[in-house]
Amino acid sequence: MTNSAQRVGLFGGSFDPVHCGHLLVAQAACEELALSRLFFIPAAQSPFKPQEVPAPAEQRLRLLRLGLAGQTLYEIDEQELERGGLSFTIDTVRDYGRRFPQAQLCYLIGADHVATLPAWREAEELARLVELVVIPRPGQPSTPLPPPFRGRELTGFPLGVSSSQIRSRIKRGLSIQGLVPDAVAEAMRNSKLYL
Repeated sequence: MTNSAQRVGLFGGSFDPVHCGHLLVAQAACEELALSRLFFIPAAQSPFKPQEVPAPAEQRLRLLRLGLAGQTLYEIDEQELERGGLSFTIDTVRDYGRRFPQAQLCYLIGADHVATLPAWREAEELARLVELVVIPRPGQPSTPLPPPFRGRELTGFPLGVSSSQIRSRIKRGLSIQGLVPDAVAEAMRNSKLYL
């Protein structure tokens, strides 16, 4: 595939922890958008959740590597973790624009974040640089993108699970079987993460 034909997917988030919903979204995005590559980009700290302190970066990365093992289209990009501080999408997108100047950049965003887009740092430039791919929440109505953002909604495999639900289930001693890959569940058990 030539560089000019590339469609590159960017999937940002805390991944605290990565779960099967993330993996189903990634699969649907690769299929529906004909992505040549999909980058998982764990955030250092969300500017919209300053009160929430995620698990240490090295633990989230380890779980992400376990969750993505054997996948050939997926890569992990650690740039936001390496930058530290608040993670701003525009900084990451600019980097991808330089690295893949001919590619179409597709940025995956949860439907629950769509309403906040006008408040994102340098929103107009972000809208110009990426096509947004909205990840719907099961049972929730579609959320139209605010101008000047453009994009589409992902249709495949909605799974009503979130990282916060998984952390809560672990704290309460409930099973997370089927919600995270087995290797991720085992690693969390062994390290007693989220207890």
